[in-house]
Amino acid sequence: MGVTRVILYARDIDRMVAFYTTHFGYVLSREPDSDDRLTELRPKGEGVILLLHPAGRGQKQGQVQVKLVFDADDVDTARAALIAAGLDVGPVHRADGYGFANLKDPAGNAIQISGRAARDRGV
Repeated sequence: MGVTRVILYARDIDRMVAFYTTHFGYVLSREPDSDDRLTELRPKGEGVILLLHPAGRGQKQGQVQVKLVFDADDVDTARAALIAAGLDVGPVHRADGYGFANLKDPAGNAIQISGRAARDRGV
């Protein structure tokens, strides 16, 4: 078994959909007339499916208990594109032959763009 889906809790589902579809290439997948509270976002290629669930009143947003990592062959270029799109992205850090940078989604969840997979592939 492997991880195929991650549930993210958020108060503004539409803003989360816009964030992940615009900046990370996810596609909204919704059943017509569904009464499911989950909003499903599927990657265009391989990757983890994101399930957005409305946060309850008592749920704290953006708890850093999970960090989503998006692979990038060139972290500096990916970071520049995200910044150009208006996102606040931290500096690129270098470690063990790859770079990574951190940001947050609209609900405050931690995200990282990472060159680790590219390093492992020899890119």
